[in-house]
Amino acid sequence: MRCTPAVMARPGFLKRSMDELKRRSTTALKLEGLGTPSAPFPLINFSEPSSIEMCKAMSDKDIGAFSNAKLDFVPGDATDPPHARFHGNISIDLPQDKPHIQRTGYAGWRTLDRPPTMFGKSLWDVDPYKYLALRIKSDGRKYFVNVQTESVVPTDLHQHRLYSRKSGEWETVLISWGDFVRTNHGIVVEPQREILKQRVRTVGISLTDRVPGPFELCISRVWATNGLSEEDIKEDARSEDFSKKPVQEAGEPKGSEKISI
Repeated sequence: MRCTPAVMARPGFLKRSMDELKRRSTTALKLEGLGTPSAPFPLINFSEPSSIEMCKAMSDKDIGAFSNAKLDFVPGDATDPPHARFHGNISIDLPQDKPHIQRTGYAGWRTLDRPPTMFGKSLWDVDPYKYLALRIKSDGRKYFVNVQTESVVPTDLHQHRLYSRKSGEWETVLISWGDFVRTNHGIVVEPQREILKQRVRTVGISLTDRVPGPFELCISRVWATNGLSEEDIKEDARSEDFSKKPVQEAGEPKGSEKISI
């Protein structure tokens, strides 16, 4: 990207560039590149109404089908932190006027591409971290976490099941970056490649269980980490080994099976 006068004159461009320079300088001063960082690396924090504007909700309604999805901001109260409420309805009906559509029942959301700086595209470098962490309250449906990187194939996604242990209660979920599976248009592809952790472009969540009816998933924040802090553990009231992978459920994707649409 060339930093022409027109580009540099865009509102916020210089501020974003200075913020990025400050972040890089802070990382160098702390020598985080030479060790294991202890502080979490925030990706999206739904603490303010404006945070919703940094994301995009999607569903098969966008291609003429009948599922719908919304991402709303919910202020905090005595029992819930401020969070985003991902909700809607899944329909597997096929539109009669669009015979080329053979499969429906999809909803999701993802973060938007972040505006560029004078250093180029704004991408997340999560290479120093072992896990992707999410603070969620699930309805127990089969959600997937999706990670998009600045890879050679733009339509590639890295996906992993969002395993919920306590339906209807807030919990923290950790997913090892090494456990994500490379997919393209919902199909597991070979050869599998390690996720490009230095150039993460977007994160998001999708629902692809194709079970008709309403859904609701609450998300407080998403971050990269090397483990839970004492505050996280206290908040979650559990301290088991979060790096353990859940046992694969019956019907979970293997090989080249479709895991989303």
